[in-house]
Amino acid sequence: MSRPHRPQILLSEPQRRILMQLRIEGGAPRTRLAHLLGMNGATMTRLTQSLLALDLVEEMDARDAPARGRPMVPLTVSGQGGWAIGATPHPGWLELVIVDFRGVPLVHDTTPFDSPDPRVFARTVEARLQAIAATHGFMRGKFLGLGVAVPGYALPGDRTRRVVVDRVAGWNELPLAETLGDALNMPVWIENDASAATLAEYYQPGVIGRYRSVLTLFLGHGIGGGIMTERELFLGEYGNAGEVGRLFPGHHARPSGIDLLHVLRDAGIAIDSLAEIEGLLDSQGPLIDAWTDRVIAQLDLAVMSGTAWFDPGAIVISGALPLPLIQRIASGLAERSRLRQDGYRSTLPEILASSIGSRAVVIGAAMIPVHAVTSALHAI
Repeated sequence: MSRPHRPQILLSEPQRRILMQLRIEGGAPRTRLAHLLGMNGATMTRLTQSLLALDLVEEMDARDAPARGRPMVPLTVSGQGGWAIGATPHPGWLELVIVDFRGVPLVHDTTPFDSPDPRVFARTVEARLQAIAATHGFMRGKFLGLGVAVPGYALPGDRTRRVVVDRVAGWNELPLAETLGDALNMPVWIENDASAATLAEYYQPGVIGRYRSVLTLFLGHGIGGGIMTERELFLGEYGNAGEVGRLFPGHHARPSGIDLLHVLRDAGIAIDSLAEIEGLLDSQGPLIDAWTDRVIAQLDLAVMSGTAWFDPGAIVISGALPLPLIQRIASGLAERSRLRQDGYRSTLPEILASSIGSRAVVIGAAMIPVHAVTSALHAI
């Protein structure tokens, strides 16, 4: 039997609007919410009472709140509304995270994993969940579902069937949400890894509250991207929006982590994984600096085209590279944007460096079930 590809918490459109506004504001009293959303006080009281009963929102401490009535007591999103799981396979290991309803990571877990079979992946996730639940006291009934981030693109007509990289070749063209959902007995969402990272970056403090639209460039083993437009993940006609790797064919030098590994190996440096790069930032500074300058020039094309097509409020540089390197790339792109003399006089997007780096993928996977609760699309 197929698992339902929808959130377990079904809210009305006004309830979803209140939750999203609270995520944007961080916290707000009922009177401000009513003003911002164009609702009267009685309606706002009724709607927020139902959200309080579901543990989706909670009242903040307000020492100056009036003794009678609570319209001025700020509300905020509660972490008690449910937990969501994110998981993604890596070469030789599996990464898993559990977030609360606010999107705060509660558990980060890694375990050895080296199977191309999605059913083995599901069994491994199940085993880790049982161990984590026993340690941390999670109740299975409060899980909103599992988001899975996988490298690859969607096939026409069914976004749960994907073409993936060789190391998970057994996932190719299978109905993944159904296959994994049946094995785990919970709703499952499948998303491209860069799109998942985009969702994580958008929900970071200082981003969701400032921008309606954000473009993310994710530099991992490959190069991918994702787009948030009007606070929704933009997927495109066939579910493959953000496949910026196609701008940089694999048989050429490209702005990716694997490319940097090749550059270092060609220089005679023994290195096996992206995790080792941080330890070489000082000793191999000139070589890495030259690679970084080349990558900034390459990514400038993606930044310019993304700006022209989507007019985002911000562009986030994310990825599995060391955070200092991501910051240098973001700074270099911001400088090129400032110095560009093309006569354009409107506002340009702010270019930001990720603060979560490689964990953006698995955190974003976990945010998919959370986002689905308030998403107008109800599913990603």
